[in-house]
Amino acid sequence: MVEALGTIVGMTQEKESEIIPILGSLLQAAGLVSRKEADASLASHVIHRLSGDGSSRRFFRVVRRSGEKLCLAVAPAGQTDQDLREAKAARMIGSHLYSHGVMVPAQYGWDEETGLLLFEDLGDMKLHDLVEANRSSRGVIDVQAVRPMYVQAVQELAVMQIRGAMNFDCDWCWDTREYDRPLMLSRESGYFLRAFWQELLGQPIIPGVEEDFEQIATMASEASTAFFLHRDFQSRNIMLRDGQVCFIDFQGGRMGPLGYDLASLLIDPYTALPVSLQEELLEIYLDAVHAQHPLDRRLFRRQYTSLAVQRNLQIIGAFSFLSRARGKDFFARFIAPALASLTRRLESEEFRDLRVLPGLALRAMELLRHEA
Repeated sequence: MVEALGTIVGMTQEKESEIIPILGSLLQAAGLVSRKEADASLASHVIHRLSGDGSSRRFFRVVRRSGEKLCLAVAPAGQTDQDLREAKAARMIGSHLYSHGVMVPAQYGWDEETGLLLFEDLGDMKLHDLVEANRSSRGVIDVQAVRPMYVQAVQELAVMQIRGAMNFDCDWCWDTREYDRPLMLSRESGYFLRAFWQELLGQPIIPGVEEDFEQIATMASEASTAFFLHRDFQSRNIMLRDGQVCFIDFQGGRMGPLGYDLASLLIDPYTALPVSLQEELLEIYLDAVHAQHPLDRRLFRRQYTSLAVQRNLQIIGAFSFLSRARGKDFFARFIAPALASLTRRLESEEFRDLRVLPGLALRAMELLRHEA
């Protein structure tokens, strides 16, 4: 805590010296603080370091001593070229979405040299928090209590996917320009195989499983990639404020298929929505898309199934890596629910020709139960 810089919570001296001067300049330029306050190194403010789930980026809340929230500041994890490209993607994609009426936070300031970006402060209530607040001690969700926000979320998702694709510049993307087959095989099924099956469970690769992954990727690749894809559209990236949803963490956006983001929300292991609610929300989403864009519902459902498996594989791989390699224990408890979701989905008729993966998933569930 350094009084000359105001009350700073959760920041080291090194990080303070890096962030504060730039933050003061951006706040002043946005009209959020006076020149006097900025020159005094924000002595009249409290700056809280916030956690960022699986992200390595750094998050700060700027608050006046009176309690008034001014904004959130997001800084890259470091100053590598990749870090700065990710920060710029958040700047450019967020500005693009906001200008097209998508429910994302406003931006108040941007420093291109350091990648520091100021966002509207949406508070602390996530869709995941709403679900947990309405879950009984037996784990049953009060569907009627959470349904209105989920309905709004899928309807606004359709808006984001269609409007966000308008004049979207793939040069803004810091990772890949679109969701494609190589990404599926490397970052999703390959991630599952490496981070979960080999590294977390310590199992050898079973011959034939990679051919199964190729088959699923072929099915998923049939979907058009003419839409904006958030790629991490789940309950902890949907904020709730004043009865409205607002989407965050969109810096990984790119062009992609419609069904992937919907699957990310509906099969989200953080919430484990009842299948009946998932099906209802899928129909509401299809109505919302169809109101803006012609849609073959039967074709969408077929593509959705394979995209949901791809997302399921990505979730398990990511949670395994974050819990094992980065020591983020929060994610470990969601691996088993995600794996259970995968095994159920692999029972679908579409995957009857898979030879190895269904059995591998069942074996993985046994291994997880044994470790627990």
